[in-house]
Amino acid sequence: MTDVFTLLTLPVSSKNAFATYRGSGAVKDRSDSPPRKTPRLNTDSDSASASRSRQPSAGSTENRENTGPLSLSLIGAPIQPHHEHYYDQDSALVKRSIRVLLSRNNKDTLPATYDKIYNACRAVICVAKKGDGISQSFKLELERCIGELAQELVSEGKSEVEYILPIIEVCAWFEKQVTLLESLLAYFDRKYLLDRSSSSGLRQICYEQFSLRVLEDATIQGWVRKSIEEWVTWERQNNSEHPLRPHIPQLISRLSHHGKYETIFEDTYLTCTENFYLAESEEKAKELAPIDFLNYTLQRIKDEIQRSKDVLPHSIWHKVEDMVMRSLLMGRLEWIVNSVLPQFMKTMDVGRLQALYELFVNVDGQQVVLAGFRSYVLETVKRIVTDVERDEEMVDRFLKLKAFTDTLLTETFAESEPIPLMGPLSSINTSVNRAGSSNEPMDVDALPPPKKVNRKWNDTIRDAFSASFKARRNKPAEMIAKYLDKEMRKGQKGKADSVFEKELDAVLELSRFTEDRDVFRTFYHRQLARRLLLQKSASDDFEKAMLKKLKEQYDPEFSMGDHMFNDLSLSRDTMREYLAHIGKTTNQQLNAMVLQSSFWPFSAKKSEAFLPPDMQNELSKFTAFYKSKHQGHKLDWEHSLERTRIEDGELRRTLQSLSLGKKRVLKKQPTGKDVKDDDSFIFNADFTDPAYRIHINSIQVKETPEESKKTQSLIETDRKHVLDAAIVRVMKAKKELHNEQLKTGIIDAVKSHFVPSVQLIKERIDAMVEEEYIKRRHDDNNVFIYLA
Repeated sequence: MTDVFTLLTLPVSSKNAFATYRGSGAVKDRSDSPPRKTPRLNTDSDSASASRSRQPSAGSTENRENTGPLSLSLIGAPIQPHHEHYYDQDSALVKRSIRVLLSRNNKDTLPATYDKIYNACRAVICVAKKGDGISQSFKLELERCIGELAQELVSEGKSEVEYILPIIEVCAWFEKQVTLLESLLAYFDRKYLLDRSSSSGLRQICYEQFSLRVLEDATIQGWVRKSIEEWVTWERQNNSEHPLRPHIPQLISRLSHHGKYETIFEDTYLTCTENFYLAESEEKAKELAPIDFLNYTLQRIKDEIQRSKDVLPHSIWHKVEDMVMRSLLMGRLEWIVNSVLPQFMKTMDVGRLQALYELFVNVDGQQVVLAGFRSYVLETVKRIVTDVERDEEMVDRFLKLKAFTDTLLTETFAESEPIPLMGPLSSINTSVNRAGSSNEPMDVDALPPPKKVNRKWNDTIRDAFSASFKARRNKPAEMIAKYLDKEMRKGQKGKADSVFEKELDAVLELSRFTEDRDVFRTFYHRQLARRLLLQKSASDDFEKAMLKKLKEQYDPEFSMGDHMFNDLSLSRDTMREYLAHIGKTTNQQLNAMVLQSSFWPFSAKKSEAFLPPDMQNELSKFTAFYKSKHQGHKLDWEHSLERTRIEDGELRRTLQSLSLGKKRVLKKQPTGKDVKDDDSFIFNADFTDPAYRIHINSIQVKETPEESKKTQSLIETDRKHVLDAAIVRVMKAKKELHNEQLKTGIIDAVKSHFVPSVQLIKERIDAMVEEEYIKRRHDDNNVFIYLA
């Protein structure tokens, strides 16, 4: 078929289509004069120049004569207008083609070639302007086609996984036919439909009708949902891949094309997942122990992650894993933590603790893990504190537990970026690639973000230690001080200064957890005095550094140690002056240390010791020399070697030093480590030593329970004095206070030393009333008034 539209197409937007057209002849004016001939210039030697010379110049008469109206004539038979039914044949061809394309079971082929159908549609739409007929026919055929497809799917309906096959097949066929229609009816789609602003494109119309009549059909959709549920349930129950699994991505693709993936597939999958694992959680919780249930849960999550990656679109991965975790763990968090966390903590299994924490974080169970962690630390520290038989191991056990909790605090339970949902199991089987000797630059951007200490977990550790220390008041503070004594005696033992300092800092950190700071301070000063007097300290520099740190960072009352070092320095100077004064006229050499009793933790001397005449003579000389220098000072001698009137405990320790030490100047009979009442001692005539002056170290026995009890008693007495002073100081400042206000003021005043009990505060307030420092108001016994 040939029409004028095919033969001639003129630009529809141009108004000057023939503006540059020149006629072959000139239009002459009324003058009969012949045309003038332009002479050729001498310089125009070529034909181009000659031609150029013949062109009229702008504004010339000849140029004006060649301009004028133009006429266009078409040669041939005149074009006759087509009659009304001229394009009916093309319209019928298009309608027939639509019917064939939208008939699934029709064996007829297209009535014409693709090109002929395409041109026929163009003629009907653009020339004949009869698109309404095509549109009506298209809608009727589309409704018929979709109705047949729906009926076909309903008749093949089955509540089995196999039902996804006809669904996929029908959807794929329909999408293919729509694509072909969209191509052949391009003028209908892009000209007729789009010219109507309220209309949608051909594909959108087809898909909307297909979704409405097929995919939203209650029966069909119900069977599709059932087939999805049957498939995933079969895989979960059999722990293997279903034979039809490869078709699942095809189903997802088909549903996505029609915008029904989320409402049909995703909703069904997630609902099925929730119901399945809720039921399984209930069942497995009755069968398995908490640790086995946790392992089972982790394996289930791992399986679901793999299934999601193999079959499902990325957008649903996180939703599936989250649903699996919440369904399995709902109502089981405390049950798991209370049983599993203590096992992991006891074995110090950092990897499994991290897996547990990450798992619980993803189900908003951080507080459950935190509560379980606090409970474990609290009970463990309390058990250590109350284990009297292992008091000597107390601090070592503290340090081991604290070091482990610190590791968890900075690594496992640290604050970082949100944990990826698709990998809560990564910490179980993780291998760390450490940097080698490669010279390749490190990719800084690839490094994980730095972790921050989680403040809640840090506070939990501190609270647990502090609360547990109260289970046995004073004892943790005493043992920490004694542990530091052992460390300061041993010294570095080949360790670097930084390593040794770090170890001491770890011990000092424990002292922050005790409220009995005065107990720690008292015992530390007693042990420090012994180390200094007996020259048992490994390093005076570390001793001074420790005192400085204690005073600046822990307790400002740690100033007694500075006075001790000052006394020792002055004593050395005094001895040098004394030896220079006596001129060393004898072989004996006195070594005396003059110490201020207020700075040294010594008890008052009970009795004088009877010394040998030669020793007493030396002491008399030194006393006379000292008093000549310091009038008004009184010297009380504390002897470490004596003959008579020495205290029983000191005597036994001195005899041990002389007979059981490295330099045995005495022989003990019978042999043995302990000195008994019936033991005898004789001079060891076989003893020799290459040194002219012999230094015999005094054996340091462990502090006896009686000595410890005595120290505790002194501490309690000091506490009473501190409280009395605090009561007077607070009342003097306020003049009148209610009972509760007075208690608060007293606690604030002494909290840097210790935290007194309410009962002790009450006793000291009553004592101050009896001693008439304060009185009760006559009309209200709960109000106290200061008495000047």
